[in-house]
Amino acid sequence: MTENTNQLSPIQRRTLRAAAHHLNPVVSISQKGLTPSVLAEIDRSLKAHELIKLRLYGIERDNRDALFTEICTSLNCATVQHIGNLLVLWRENPKEAIEMVPARTRKSAPMTKKQAAARNETRARRR
Repeated sequence: MTENTNQLSPIQRRTLRAAAHHLNPVVSISQKGLTPSVLAEIDRSLKAHELIKLRLYGIERDNRDALFTEICTSLNCATVQHIGNLLVLWRENPKEAIEMVPARTRKSAPMTKKQAAARNETRARRR
């Protein structure tokens, strides 16, 4: 993973990963690499959305980490997730500071009498 000044807690990172799951990449980096215009586009996207995905095309695995470090240090953003050719970046928008809340977990549906009896039976066997 890349190191930068904008570190995220594990809870924040998990929440942002969940929020970014449905996003499509908004910026693509290909053969010419990280040009000033691409860097400016990433900056504009972060200002507009706070949470974005990047896609890389034709960039070797060894060069990806250096590229991600360069993006994060120059734009003061945090790496949320890095999977293969996809990178999820986050930078808090100072105008609209949003409190990070952990993702909700589902509560299970109430058990029927039959399910409760089966559960109690298996617990009794374990003892």
